[in-house]
Amino acid sequence: MTTLPGTLIPVAQYLRMSTEHQKYSLDNQVAANGEYAEKNGFMVIKSYVDAGKSGLALKHREGLAQLLHDVTAEKQPYRAILVYDVSRWGRFQDTDEAAYYEFLCKRAGVPIYYCAETFANDGSMPSAIFKSLKRLMAGEYSRDLSAKVYEASKRTAERGFRTGGTAGYGFRRMLISSIGQMKQELRFGERKCIQEDRVVLVLGPPHEVQCVREIFRMLIEEHKMSTAIVFRIKSSRCLL
Repeated sequence: MTTLPGTLIPVAQYLRMSTEHQKYSLDNQVAANGEYAEKNGFMVIKSYVDAGKSGLALKHREGLAQLLHDVTAEKQPYRAILVYDVSRWGRFQDTDEAAYYEFLCKRAGVPIYYCAETFANDGSMPSAIFKSLKRLMAGEYSRDLSAKVYEASKRTAERGFRTGGTAGYGFRRMLISSIGQMKQELRFGERKCIQEDRVVLVLGPPHEVQCVREIFRMLIEEHKMSTAIVFRIKSSRCLL
């Protein structure tokens, strides 16, 4: 990459933050990329951001998808892309997918620079080996994390606690302490903020509970079809 002496090279940066570690905050990535840019004669003129996004799939990452579209669709004013490290580019389960997206940028004349990695992404044999290893490690981290989260959620559910999602009609979510003491009912959109607290389902307002019981009574005792039950419920307005 050549440029006139004293002229800063325009570059873009890609930022991605999930929720697993504070060191991957957007501010920290911006700071690291900025330091790398200053040392190497770059000037960041555009940012692509995926905040709170998993690195497993492209379809959920609008920032990266837009970056790839811009790079491959037409000539861009920037001449390289800065990324904090290999895992920020993506924790794809197939390492070839990460390599393919990087190749699209390279083929368009916009190489990727990983600012926090110890290797130079220069196409050399050591660089290729280190990068491939990092991609494998990133994918394995996601697989291991998914397994741990699943097991933790399963144990929580087995203990009778709610693991997520909204409460069904006739129920409400109740926050309880680590010793089982009820603390407060959670409204729609509210979440617990103390790690040791748990959430259980409790009965909702009496008219909702009665409505649910009436639905089951019509189904079991009167053997009514679902359409007839819906018509009866709407007529009685018990869902209001």
